Amino acid sequence: MELKIQDLKKSFVNSGKEEFKIIDIKEFELDPGEQIAIKGESGSGKSTFLNLLSGIIRADSGQIFINGTDIAGLSEAKTDRFRAANIGYIFQTFNLLQGYTALENVMIGMMFAGKPDKITAENALSTVGLSGKMNNRPNELSVGEQQRVSVARAIVNSPVLLLADEPTANLDSKNSGLIIDLIREICSDKKISLITVTHDPMLLDHFDTVINFSEINISG
Repeated sequence: MELKIQDLKKSFVNSGKEEFKIIDIKEFELDPGEQIAIKGESGSGKSTFLNLLSGIIRADSGQIFINGTDIAGLSEAKTDRFRAANIGYIFQTFNLLQGYTALENVMIGMMFAGKPDKITAENALSTVGLSGKMNNRPNELSVGEQQRVSVARAIVNSPVLLLADEPTANLDSKNSGLIIDLIREICSDKKISLITVTHDPMLLDHFDTVINFSEINISG
């Protein structure tokens, strides 16, 4: 997977109806299989950056090329399909559906890509060490196990790019290390490119390449 960004801009309007720019990135590239961590303070625009990369929100202007496809130029429907097939997303709040089992949560993630398959979902949960907890609902799992479900959901469609937004924010130090090592190992094995954003120094220690967000985002 090759990622290229050119002249990416995103602004918001605050409660006083004043527009302020939160993203202004002239150029950014990620090589195939590369794993990086981006550091920055809360409110610096890191999550907005990931949401732009995934197409969850739309840029005001600029281009986001993923394997040659400019997702910033796709319609909403085509963006949704592209994201489901090519991008995995790990949220800091897990975003699991409480009324569904771990297996069902992973399979629901597969439905957006149009290829739900129980065996593939079971294999993803086994990969993250949850082969014995597939029928447990989120409230029957520890916080660390819930994050493992979200990792399984993110990788189950074999994405080319994995985005992780503060993936250890709700975990203790022991589980934080285990989760980030698990994410990096899976990405390495499956040749998935990885971008993690965080302000956690412990998480940053697990990466060879760490980028300060202020160095690529000149909005401030």
